[in-house]
Amino acid sequence: MSISKLTKLLLDVMFYSGILVTIFLTWILKPYGEHFDPSIKKYLYPLVALLTICGISAILIIWELRKIFKTVLTDQCFVMENVTSLNRMAIYSFVIAFMMLVRNVALYITLASMSMVLVFLIAGLFSKVLAQVFHRAVSYKEETDLTI
Repeated sequence: MSISKLTKLLLDVMFYSGILVTIFLTWILKPYGEHFDPSIKKYLYPLVALLTICGISAILIIWELRKIFKTVLTDQCFVMENVTSLNRMAIYSFVIAFMMLVRNVALYITLASMSMVLVFLIAGLFSKVLAQVFHRAVSYKEETDLTI
């Protein structure tokens, strides 16, 4: 199996499993809170609300990645749609980082959630920078196409 087919398969699995996990979040967290972590049981519904927003944002990030991947497969990756997708991915990453920060302040702090804040903050910044690079590449490509 080629790396591009494997990547597409992985993105598809992540997309559809992310939808399922987000939909069934309450039914996943409830037994976990009862058996392993009493703080989850205590804050179940606020936690479900925060994680649902994070889950939707993560699904949207994967959706944008799938769109970018399609342009890469067709060898048309320097297009404005990818710049838009990267900017959207940055926004979704910042939403996840913010929601995890809210969770840490409002509910309870864990090392994993603090790590998520940092990871998604960096991912958002990286997406913003990459969007600027792609925007510049699209501009150069359009200039070159006009001169030929």
